[in-house]
Amino acid sequence: MARLKVSHRTVYRYSEPVAFSEHRFMCRPRDSHDLRLVDTGISINPPAKLRWIHDVFSNSVLIASFEEQASELVFDSTFVAEHYPSHADVDMVEPYAERLPFSYDASEIPDLARCNERQYKDPEHRVDAWVRKVCADAGTDRTLDVLIAITHAIKAQFAYESRDEEGTRTPIETLNLGRGSCRDFALFMMEAVRSLGLAARFVSGYLYDESLLGAESGMVGGGASHAWVHVYLPGAGWLPFDPTNAIVGGRNLIRVAVVRDPSQAAPLTGSYIGSPDAFMGMTVEVKVTVEAAAPENTA
Repeated sequence: MARLKVSHRTVYRYSEPVAFSEHRFMCRPRDSHDLRLVDTGISINPPAKLRWIHDVFSNSVLIASFEEQASELVFDSTFVAEHYPSHADVDMVEPYAERLPFSYDASEIPDLARCNERQYKDPEHRVDAWVRKVCADAGTDRTLDVLIAITHAIKAQFAYESRDEEGTRTPIETLNLGRGSCRDFALFMMEAVRSLGLAARFVSGYLYDESLLGAESGMVGGGASHAWVHVYLPGAGWLPFDPTNAIVGGRNLIRVAVVRDPSQAAPLTGSYIGSPDAFMGMTVEVKVTVEAAAPENTA
């Protein structure tokens, strides 16, 4: 078990006081059998009226409404969580889904349909061609082996770059450039596996570097906001694949948002009302640290 503290600070700066529209902030992890929230905190300046909702995917979303104008807008989020990582249940895949292609059970198809559809245009079928080559090089039709091969191929063939600007590159843009950020790789893999008839979701959250826990080496994107992919395999459920680091399983991953498309998982969205030239820029700081576990009560 790892006890983690995550601090996420976003600052928008303006040349003069401006008004702010309603902002949506996704910062609260999804509690589950492998993650237990111990403490949370949120601070926003200027002060805002806050309310929480669950979006269509059951992600927690904070809605902030402002009355004051300001030349700086600051969102500070912190949480402490206990993470109980486990290896992916790859041995639990149903026999009929162990090899490609396969069809999902009729009872699951209505719920998986949109996650099974290609979302981005590929008129020349370049993503399809890339996937076919990876499958051919892998020399197998075993579902899990193919997914692992795709995860490793993205890590091997594309250069990682950290990008601060908003938005995610389309799969074709990533393929043309041969590089991208974690969210670009996650989207690329999501569309790639969908081309094989598999259901996939985009996941955003945080990656904690196992070097913090005494592991031999760190990982790309450690201690920052991160993005990866869930692929649905009957029997095993939604399995995490991180193409940025070529790893399978959620050992180092803390889920915040699970969505159909990256545009639905932006950590912070909103706008300001003022001069178009007033915006001076933004900074995002994410810090992940390991805390000492609370002593057990032996009384």
